[in-house]
Amino acid sequence: MTRPRLGLFTRLLEEAPAADRYRYALEQIAHAEQLGFASAWVAQHHFGEQEGGLPSPFVLLAAAAQRTARIGLATAVVTLPIDDPLRAAEDAAVLDALSGGRVQLGLAAGGTPSSFPAFGRDPAARRELFAEHLEVLRDALAGRGVRGTDSRIYPDAGDLGQRVWQATFSAGGGTRAGADGDGLLLSRTQPRPEGEHTLPLHELQLPLIEAYHAALPEGVAPRILASRTALVVDPEHRDRALALAEPGLRSLAALQPGFDAGTASLEQLIAVTDTHVGTVEEVSASLAADAALPRVTDVSFQVHSIDAGHELTLRSLELLATEVAPRVGFATGPEAADALHTAHRTPADPARLHPAGADPVGPAATVEGASA
Repeated sequence: MTRPRLGLFTRLLEEAPAADRYRYALEQIAHAEQLGFASAWVAQHHFGEQEGGLPSPFVLLAAAAQRTARIGLATAVVTLPIDDPLRAAEDAAVLDALSGGRVQLGLAAGGTPSSFPAFGRDPAARRELFAEHLEVLRDALAGRGVRGTDSRIYPDAGDLGQRVWQATFSAGGGTRAGADGDGLLLSRTQPRPEGEHTLPLHELQLPLIEAYHAALPEGVAPRILASRTALVVDPEHRDRALALAEPGLRSLAALQPGFDAGTASLEQLIAVTDTHVGTVEEVSASLAADAALPRVTDVSFQVHSIDAGHELTLRSLELLATEVAPRVGFATGPEAADALHTAHRTPADPARLHPAGADPVGPAATVEGASA
């Protein structure tokens, strides 16, 4: 089976002014390309700096395009219900032209509900808005007239419409992405059913993967990215990494229904937030236990919700590419980046669709509209 391609993900959450956050992200993306990462994914968040620092992902990725030559440049995700889908299509097409066709376009129906009213949108209608806006975006990217007119976007988007990915927390969302022939974006963590906080992440995500595969049109190759949180450090920085991890993981764990994050041990926080933190050996071992990863085509790593700082993040990227990837079996280098570039045109591999011993397990979460 093909090895998952290694990717970087960032929500730009460093404790720094906006200009520094953007500079750090650009440095991390350029560093990742030098290390052989196949892709760089950035999140979109509006209003404030606590959940994410980037409302305009296409602008930042355009700057990254000028600093890189091969790495895939990707959104994870554009909150399509509150974006103008025509403008999103135009911006994505310009970025694709600037970058030489390196864009991967991740979309979602969800997002922070409090962001919707300022855009004149009702968060309760996000699924209907997503479907409506996705139709407009697909028409625009395909070069069809938009909203019943003869207006067609410039520049021509080429095959960018075939490089769409959909994020979801649910099996229903996996079915939708598969039926559309799109890629599937899986989150770094998922809500557990109350009382089942020790349930491994792969038991929640394997049913989504199965639903996606079952719905894929015949002959369409799967594209599945699993986002994961990882901070890999040298042994002398292990204690510091764990100390940095605790505040952010405790806040994230508090979002799990029924979980007492206030009294939980650090080990429990790491488990319930699906975080991989520690030395090369520790992170390699915990990733090897993730049964979803052999079923995906791509994996992206972010340090959040750990406030690691820029320098530790750069070092973590180095250790992921040079030490963890060979141990766990992630694909790196120019070949991996080139393979992502053409993944939407690659014929389906039956061995990846139905690998031996890959049985679906566990209940699927019921929340849709994930951000990767």
